[in-house]
Order: sequence, then structure tokens, then C-alpha cells
Amino acid sequence: MKEQRIRLGVNIDHIATLRNARGGKYPDVLRAAKTVKALGAERVTIHLREDRRHIRDEDVYNICNWGELPVNLEIAATEEMLAIGLKYKPHSILMVPENRMERTTEGGLDVIAKHDVIGAMIKEFAKVGVKTSLFIEADEAQIKMAAKLMANSIEIHTGEYCDAVIASDSSKADKCLIKIKEGAALAQSLGLEVHAGHGITYECVSAIAGISQIVELNIGHFLVSEAVFVGLESSIAKMRQLMDAARQ
Repeated sequence: MKEQRIRLGVNIDHIATLRNARGGKYPDVLRAAKTVKALGAERVTIHLREDRRHIRDEDVYNICNWGELPVNLEIAATEEMLAIGLKYKPHSILMVPENRMERTTEGGLDVIAKHDVIGAMIKEFAKVGVKTSLFIEADEAQIKMAAKLMANSIEIHTGEYCDAVIASDSSKADKCLIKIKEGAALAQSLGLEVHAGHGITYECVSAIAGISQIVELNIGHFLVSEAVFVGLESSIAKMRQLMDAARQ
């Protein structure tokens, strides 16, 4: 039986990284958003970091103002980012952990430790019709807290699983995948929509996309990296093909 088609959100942060390497206007981030829409992506994801190392405020303005593809804006749980989210009102906000010294997001958000701040932000975004998602590990306590705070969805951190697959550590990969499956099932049972992302490549996408409770994958760095060799159209098309095949 064919499952519901899983949505693909394309993270274009590293188009901005390439632009910022020379300090100019190219490659153009808005053009990247328009391109991923033309290639069939259902979401465009951008992460406005505190240090603005890739996406900048003007990118958020331009892409949200363009308005032809739902924008998933990743932010840290801070007052500054709350104000920015309320200003631009993207389709959805994904709250993520942030550490200035990290190369990329290193794990899930500790929703339990920051429940007061996160809960207050969820309520503020709900007032203006912005959906809220929380980037967390497939951990029972974290998932239950996300539901308690009335987030619309969670995005399960898949980095550890993907790293294990790439390292050919099948034992660790199997354990991680079981945890992701159990977390997705729990989240759905609690009324949360389930997304997944981080570190996803062609090698590890099928098992994740095959989990019926997961309705959206957000993929960025790998697609942009692969596009250097084959072009963005080809990299996205192959990822889309693998995702669809996993839902058969």
C-alpha cells in the first residue's frame, strides 16, 4: 500500500555560506528559494543564527516577502529571535539549540530545561498564526514535553543515525533507527506532526523516509554539496526519488 507522500524541505543555508565567502551577492539566496520551488520542494528552510554566519536578516525578509513557498525559519530560543519571528511571520518556526563554537547543530534542543522560555515563545507565535516545531532527539521525555507545551510538530534529529550509516556501523545504526521509529510513533500518538532532519544523504534517507509517521524531511548541506558536482536539479530529483520509493 502506498503511503502519503512525504514532504521535502530544502535548507539553503549553504548557498548563503558560498555567497558570504566572497562578501558579494552571488549566489543569490532568493534565487535558490525560487529554484527549489521550481524543482518540487514543499518547503524552504533557512536558519538565522545569532552570529549570522550564513543566512542574514535581509535573506529572511526577501524570502518571507516573496511568499510563494512555505518558509521554515530555524532560530534559537532567544528574545531577539522571537522578535524576528513575530516580525516576518514565516509559515513555521523551528526552534533549535545554538552554540557559537559549533560547526553545525550538534544535537537536539533540551526542551525540558528551557520549557519556560520555549513555552512562552510557542504561545506568542500561535497568536500570530505561526506554527512551531522543536528540533529534538527521539527521547521520550523530550517528546512528551514538546506535546505538553503544545508545539505543532517536532523535528527528530537524525544526525547520529546518518553518521553511523556513513561509518558502516550497522549495530549503532540499527539502534538509532529503532529509537527514531519509537520516537516518531510516540509523537504522533500525542498529536504532534513528525518531521526529521540533519545529516541525511542518499545512503541513509530511505530508512528514515520509510517511517510512516514522518511527514517531512528537511535536508540541506548534502543537497548543496552534491549540486556542486551534478547541479541542484539532479541532486534534489534523486533525493525525491529515493524518498518516494521508500513510501511504497
